Amino acid sequence: MSSTHRGPLSGYRFDFWSFVTTVSLVFFGMFLIIPVGRMVYYAFQSGDIAGFTFSNFVKFFSRAYYRNALFNSIKVVLCATALVIVIGVPLAYVTSTFEIKFRRLVDILVVISMLSPPFIGAYSWILMFGRSGTFTVFLREYLGLRMPSIYGFSGILLVFVLKLFPYIYMYTKGALKKVDASLGEAAESLGYHGLRKILTVSLPLVTPTILAGGTIVFLRAFADYGTPRLIGEGYSTLPVIIYTEWISETGSNAYFASAVALIMMLVAALVFSLQKYISNRKNYTMSMINPPKPKKLRGVPNVLAHLFVYTVALLATLPQIYIIVISFRNTKGIMWTDGYGIGNYVTVFNKAAPAVFNTFKFGLIAIAIVILLGTLFAYLTVRRRNLFSSILDVLIMFPYVIPGTIFGLILLISYNSGPLVLSGTAAIIIISYVIRRMPYTVRSSSAILRQISPSIEEASLSLGYASMRTFFNVTMPLMTPGIVSGAILSWITIINELSSTLMLYTSRTATMSVAIFQEINRGGYGTAAALSTILTVTMVVSLLLFFRLTGSEDIDL
Repeated sequence: MSSTHRGPLSGYRFDFWSFVTTVSLVFFGMFLIIPVGRMVYYAFQSGDIAGFTFSNFVKFFSRAYYRNALFNSIKVVLCATALVIVIGVPLAYVTSTFEIKFRRLVDILVVISMLSPPFIGAYSWILMFGRSGTFTVFLREYLGLRMPSIYGFSGILLVFVLKLFPYIYMYTKGALKKVDASLGEAAESLGYHGLRKILTVSLPLVTPTILAGGTIVFLRAFADYGTPRLIGEGYSTLPVIIYTEWISETGSNAYFASAVALIMMLVAALVFSLQKYISNRKNYTMSMINPPKPKKLRGVPNVLAHLFVYTVALLATLPQIYIIVISFRNTKGIMWTDGYGIGNYVTVFNKAAPAVFNTFKFGLIAIAIVILLGTLFAYLTVRRRNLFSSILDVLIMFPYVIPGTIFGLILLISYNSGPLVLSGTAAIIIISYVIRRMPYTVRSSSAILRQISPSIEEASLSLGYASMRTFFNVTMPLMTPGIVSGAILSWITIINELSSTLMLYTSRTATMSVAIFQEINRGGYGTAAALSTILTVTMVVSLLLFFRLTGSEDIDL
């Protein structure tokens, strides 16, 4: 029965899985390899010089403005990553090692804060602590205190840290749960206690996981356009430069924007490769015979632990709470007025209903494609290992190192003219969502597929069922928990997507994220708050659905 699992390179026979392999390579070839190749080609072209040229890179590195944008991006992202680790790792250790009241609620709040768009956090902090923010005015008028500026480097850093620390928290907490308790007991018997035990036993074991989470934080922050654009006030970063160069008042410069995009991709790829290299050298395999059990703290340590956990959770969710409250505050035009009501929601459904409809329509179509293709691709990469499936595995994960702004740009460059024109259509946005968010479903489906014995499929095949029928009737139902887990994560990130959508949308294809961003820019804070609340409620419902369908208390990253 082992011959059934041979791929196209051994005993070639064109069957259902050969067809799926062909479809996958064509799909990623058209919408990933060709766009990336076109971007690389454009990076070495110029409207002023014929043929191959380095003029775009010379322009970038010879001008202080662009060099500063690169330095700014790396500086704020490295600082954010370091602070995220400083907050997330201790928080994970405290909540997994000690008994914390309402721990499940804390986890839910942290996850909700993680899954909302970063630019909404920036918008909320401006409303609270901007020059005319609620708390800024209160502290100045009633207490005579002047708050430091929320704008620029410090504001971007604040938003990034409070938005992205959950990645480190969830990754590290998951790893700590797999550390055998006997290791800690052995360390204590040798005289290692407290901080010394943490630094010499627990921390080294979870270092690869921390590095993986830190890389995700770096890539997410490095690619973010909305936060620096809203709260940066002159603190330029590379995503802002790319968007500005593409949407220029003096005419877009696709060549130079492609060169900047290539520089960003190279930095992201370097960081990703470095993390893989270090993690492979420091990887540990553990057999968890004695699972760790949370201990009960008493006295001052117990108070301090709860205070730390609750303070971080409150700061993380404060932007969402504030947005929900002010979404009911009355407005007149772009000005706040006295009293509360549902006027902002009436405005949303009168003015921004198409954006709400587009968000759910594009999201549902994209998630249906992600579930179908992601499940099939996961099977190829796990069960039918060969050269093509290995290439497919790399292509599926490659979007991790492509920032959303860049991915939107390369799709536009590739399909703005020629035999297949997709610019301005809903299709190009849906394709962007599918490519960028498929890794969640593929990874979770692959993880559960590795736990399913191939003998079940072999039994079905021996009874005369074709490979396609076996997959859809036998294998796929067994993969349901992993499919649901990845699909809901994909769905939540799809409806939040801003960076790539900003590059691809038209007036007919705007989504809620785009509408919120536009309303913030034009001063329509009430409408933006109402739209943000609808988005937040959608995420909470999706998260509760995840817990319900999977029977899990934790969300797997």
